Amino acid sequence: MRAPASVATGVQRWSQTTPAPLTDYAARAKPLHASPVFPYDEHINQRLAIWQGDISTLEVDAITNTTDETLTECNSVSERIMQVAGPDLKEEIITRGLECRTGEVVVTSGFALSCRHIIHTVSPKYVDKYHTAAESSLHNCYKNVLHRARELGARSLALCTIASPRKNFPPDLSAHTALRTVRRYLELNQYPQLVIICCTSEAGPLLALAPLYFPRDAREADAARWRLKDAGGPEGQPCHHDRRIRIIHNPHSHTDNAEDETSLDDETAAEAAAAFARACSPDTQLLLPAAQPRPPLRYDTDQYERLLRRARSEDLSEVSGIGCLYQSGVDRLGRPVVVFIGKWFPITEIDLDKALLYLIKLLDPIVRGDYVIAYFHTLASSNNHPPFSWLKEVYTVLPYKYKKNLKAFYIVHPTFWTKMMTWWFTTFMAPAIKAKVHTLPGVEYLYSVMARDQLEVPAFVTEYDMTINGLHYFQPDTSNT
Repeated sequence: MRAPASVATGVQRWSQTTPAPLTDYAARAKPLHASPVFPYDEHINQRLAIWQGDISTLEVDAITNTTDETLTECNSVSERIMQVAGPDLKEEIITRGLECRTGEVVVTSGFALSCRHIIHTVSPKYVDKYHTAAESSLHNCYKNVLHRARELGARSLALCTIASPRKNFPPDLSAHTALRTVRRYLELNQYPQLVIICCTSEAGPLLALAPLYFPRDAREADAARWRLKDAGGPEGQPCHHDRRIRIIHNPHSHTDNAEDETSLDDETAAEAAAAFARACSPDTQLLLPAAQPRPPLRYDTDQYERLLRRARSEDLSEVSGIGCLYQSGVDRLGRPVVVFIGKWFPITEIDLDKALLYLIKLLDPIVRGDYVIAYFHTLASSNNHPPFSWLKEVYTVLPYKYKKNLKAFYIVHPTFWTKMMTWWFTTFMAPAIKAKVHTLPGVEYLYSVMARDQLEVPAFVTEYDMTINGLHYFQPDTSNT
């Protein structure tokens, strides 16, 4: 890896840009502020750059990756960073079991990137009803990234736009939060000496709003008094002065404002509550009731224990004798590999209740630690497709450890039907494992994660594989596996 420059070169500083022509706001209305909130400061403007392009190409000390709690989100920034960093980054995430809560940060090495560190953070989802919590949590993302960069001794930081479009953040709100937080941080801290706010696509909102927080002359600083509404707190945190305690005449009546009482799904509401709690000061957090951990999935523990006892006592030879489900060695990280042969799963001839019992009997001792599943859809037909009602029952009955400890689910030789059904199932029924599912066009792609001698598959699988992929593969692209 090339040694990155301590301060990136070739990036135009904000101080080098030309101020835009200003409107005479004084002739229109009364200013929102008596004096400029963010005064003109040439030294601070020298430490900021707004740049549009591929963040992975910058030679800086640290870059930012916006991702999800498992550090495996598929977005344009994260996918590019993963691709350029190489397989070592993905292996570190898996080996260390890295996770990150919304608003917080996790640091990894830069590996093949031209940077020393990658600072991963998780943006909150934006829901209008909980806009205060979402905005505060996004501020925490930027603040924690900046403070972590200082702790790492980074002199230059490439800061991506953390609020990705899939999180539904309004672009202007996201830009205000980023610019305000960065400005306050640079006022209070000497390092990093350069912060580059990077945009992968449209930089319009940042460029339009930057003069409010980083005026390039005294006239821009004065003009901001008419345009800047929220000056924020000492660290750039959002301030909502219009929030008041709402008093109603009848506390037991819920007829008024019924639309406001519409609740969100459990996951979004829990995330908003957690983001609000982390946004509060330490003194305020002490006054809040202790947060009770929410179980990731509601399932009937007693039902599973009953099924496990049945699985250990009943004769399941008619299912085990089929040979469609078995353990086959371990992968390169020492995790057990469970193989499922789709063609050998005869839906019309098998007792699905006993199939569930056999699944539990085989997997219960395995899922106590990390494991992976390799499903071979090779030459499977509609007679081998289990009904959705049974799949839903299986997913609901299995405890959380099955989902948590499952690190990868590989589907080999998928068909169009398989891809569509997998997308539907993981989107609407099993979102917890969506990021762990990978479709592979051939068996050879599995050898990037497990040794050949560890994978035992029927002869018809390898024969079919050779007919469609040839005797040898040129060099499989394992970046997505």
